[in-house]
Amino acid sequence: MSHKPGSSTTEVRAWLHAAHRGLCEHADVLDNLNVFPVADADTGANLSVTVGYAAEAADLIEGKDVGELLTYAGQAALEQARGNSGVLAAVALTAMGGAVQGSVRLTAAQLKDAFTAAQVRCSSALTDPVPGTLISVLQAAGETPVPETAAEGSNQQLVDWLDLVLAACTRAVIDTVGQLPVLAERGTVDSGALGMLVLLTALRAELGGSENFVDPVPDVIRHHTHPVDQSADELQEGYEVMGTMDLSALDAAELRHELDDAGSSVIVSAVGEHEEGYTWRVHVHVTDPGTALDLMRARGKARNVTVTTLAAEPR
Repeated sequence: MSHKPGSSTTEVRAWLHAAHRGLCEHADVLDNLNVFPVADADTGANLSVTVGYAAEAADLIEGKDVGELLTYAGQAALEQARGNSGVLAAVALTAMGGAVQGSVRLTAAQLKDAFTAAQVRCSSALTDPVPGTLISVLQAAGETPVPETAAEGSNQQLVDWLDLVLAACTRAVIDTVGQLPVLAERGTVDSGALGMLVLLTALRAELGGSENFVDPVPDVIRHHTHPVDQSADELQEGYEVMGTMDLSALDAAELRHELDDAGSSVIVSAVGEHEEGYTWRVHVHVTDPGTALDLMRARGKARNVTVTTLAAEPR
């Protein structure tokens, strides 16, 4: 069954719920593919839980401003985001919302700008962004030209553009196999990149309708993934520490520098602004969680704190 293409808050809410369902459906595959930055087998779980928070939040906000809805949903997800991939997905939604603030419907040109903003924001949240991850997929979406096949700003142009975006992003996911040594060695695509493709597939289905639409995800899974042998995984040591903090921009920058010295996979990304500064989501992998927690406490009070071992559960 198809529905009339659209891009209002109703369709955007439907997109977030469809993305959550899709990530839940593919969670086991995404978990199994998870080998970068560490093979802790939780990308699917982290993405599905985080996007679930965004979908729940989208149902709570009224009004017709698509940008406001995406910003609110992204910020709510970022407050409780799980893992590298979850934080970056929430950051992407927040950035997209900021790029289309004030819009009651989305056009292809607006979404193109939104994906570019998401890619820039995710890259800036990381200390050392690398190609071959979900950021590469966001970049492919933002670089996809808007076709002149239909009236400027029309829903038909949006659908035509989203079809091109899915083709470009599918290629970007497949290309990740050769962009990171650990992926080339195992011959699989990046888990986070494939998760972002699941999100974009849901976007195309909900904003463009199901007529003449083919989901590219099953073919990518069939031809460019294979089960990872748990015995081949190196034992992961250390912990993932996450928390939400109210900090000035200077304190956030200094905390990022301190966490870089103490660990790896550092993400310090602004959730939102308030009277005394900004709210930040902080993420780091460390050998000793106490080290990260002490550095965070020295800068202020942290909430929504989680400490998780990086040792993967048996696949």
